[in-house]
Amino acid sequence: MIGLFKLAKAVFFFSIGMGALHFINADLGDAITNTATALKFDPDSHFVSVLLDKAGMINDHELKLVSIATFSYSGVATVEGVGLLMEQTWAEYLTLILGIAFLPWELVELIRRATLWRGGIFTANILIVIYLLWFVRNRRREKAQRLD
Repeated sequence: MIGLFKLAKAVFFFSIGMGALHFINADLGDAITNTATALKFDPDSHFVSVLLDKAGMINDHELKLVSIATFSYSGVATVEGVGLLMEQTWAEYLTLILGIAFLPWELVELIRRATLWRGGIFTANILIVIYLLWFVRNRRREKAQRLD
């Protein structure tokens, strides 16, 4: 289940990276206005104005950095997901280490601005870490018992 979750995250972040690459040398303002119109939003609404203001602050260099970061994360999530689906011990440890490493950052973000989305991600990652700790510990115990 965790392996499939990791693969879904890989696809999600890969898509974000592709989207960032797509908008290099493009007018984000036009894209937002066209999307808002297609979705039947008022192009002059406060929501669309805020998006247009934020998009005006994004440059091609930042889009390249976003694409590199999201492709990298997608690659790691793919390795984790495939390794977990193949029941590889190294993948369990990798997922455990990365899960623990991201928890403080996720907690800070949750405290800084609590949203249902951030709370859900934090909860999912806590549950994954707890499960993997339990699983790896039991696997080590079973292995030690077989060696005795």
